[in-house]
Amino acid sequence: MSKPIRLVLIDDHGLCRRGLTELLEHKAGMQVLGSTGDPDEAERILKDHQPDLLIMDLRMPLIDGLDLLERLRAAGCAPPTIILTMSDSEQDLSRALRAEVRGYLLKDMDPDAVINSIHRAALGELVIAPAMTGKLAKLLQPPPTPMLREGRVKLTEREREILHHIACGKSNKTIARALAISHDTVKLHVRHILSKLNMSSRVEAAVFAIEHGAEYGVEPPPKSIPPGADQ
Repeated sequence: MSKPIRLVLIDDHGLCRRGLTELLEHKAGMQVLGSTGDPDEAERILKDHQPDLLIMDLRMPLIDGLDLLERLRAAGCAPPTIILTMSDSEQDLSRALRAEVRGYLLKDMDPDAVINSIHRAALGELVIAPAMTGKLAKLLQPPPTPMLREGRVKLTEREREILHHIACGKSNKTIARALAISHDTVKLHVRHILSKLNMSSRVEAAVFAIEHGAEYGVEPPPKSIPPGADQ
C-alpha cells in the first residue's frame, strides 16, 4: 500500500482550511500535516514536517502567496507548491508559472477534480485548472522566430525523447527514471532544449511540442494531457 500524500495548507480563511482538510483526509486519504494563514507559522510547519506538497492561496492579506513562496524557498523549506485560488486572472496564472509552481487550481473546481489534480501533482505533473487551459495556451504561445521558421533547430534523439516527456507533463525525476539516466543529465538536456528553441520555460517547450513537435520528430503526448502540463 502506497504512503498517503503529505500536505501543508496555507490559506487566510480558516473555514477554507478546515473544509479542504476534511476533503483531503476523509475522502482522499491524504495526510494534512498542518494548516495556517500566518506566514511565520507556515515557515515553522514546513521546516518541522517537510511535506510532499504545499497547497497555498494566492491573495492573502498578510502576504501575497508568491511572495511567501519566494521567502520559503530562500529559507530552504518550500516543497512543490500548488496554488489554489479564486483568481482566474491570466496575469496571476502567468506570475505563478514564472514562479515555477507545480499547479494552479481554482477553488470552484469539482472536489474530485481537485483530489485528482493533487494526486497527479504528487507524481510530478504540473496541473492546471481546466478553466485556465485556454488562457495557458494563449499566454504561452511562443511567437514564431526566424530560427524556427527556417527549420534550423536540430534536436538530438535524446532531446526529442525528453521533449516528448515534458509535453506529457513529466517531472525531471520521472523522466530520469523512464530513460534510466541521472536527474542531472535530464536537467542538462532540458537546458539545451530551451536554448535551442529560444524559450525561457519548459512550459513553453511543452506547448511547442504539442503544437509543432511532429515537424521536429517529437512523438505527440496523449490527448488527455493539457498543454504545458509539467513542472
